[in-house]
Amino acid sequence: MSKKSTQIALGGMFSALCLMLMFLTGMVPFSTYVMPAAAGIMLVPVMEENGRKAAVLVYVTVSVLSVFIVPDREAALMFIVLFGYYPITKTALDALRPLPLRILAKALLFNGMVALGYYVVIVILGLPDIMSDMGDLGRYSALILLGMGNVVFAGYDFLLKRYIALYKTWFRPTFLRR
Repeated sequence: MSKKSTQIALGGMFSALCLMLMFLTGMVPFSTYVMPAAAGIMLVPVMEENGRKAAVLVYVTVSVLSVFIVPDREAALMFIVLFGYYPITKTALDALRPLPLRILAKALLFNGMVALGYYVVIVILGLPDIMSDMGDLGRYSALILLGMGNVVFAGYDFLLKRYIALYKTWFRPTFLRR
């Protein structure tokens, strides 16, 4: 089997795995953010084995197909605007020095993309009642959710860093003999 066909097969398998995880958002309650984050993590092996361009191609493929087949539109949007490409761009963001600049860049990326995602949901998709479920928290509910999202995103970033290191140092040498 040639190297090119192996790369294509790997990209296809991980595209299918990402789409399966995204499709589960309609079946598993409260998975609007968990499944897109898990699907994004699936791009790490593609990037490590096939390169950044192949990972971007898988991201674009999954993003386009998610729009059509994923029952939870908000989850598809979160994959498109944040979780799908973040594992691909993480290595470039981690190269930023000094540490405060790196943290600021990641925070700006997260907050900007979440704001863009909810702008699309509220204005373009016409769902202005998305925040009405918060009850008495009123006008501060968006800020409270964004603050909690920043904390969760910091945890996601930390775990993603550990996952990439584990993939490179244990999984790849043990199972792929590379």
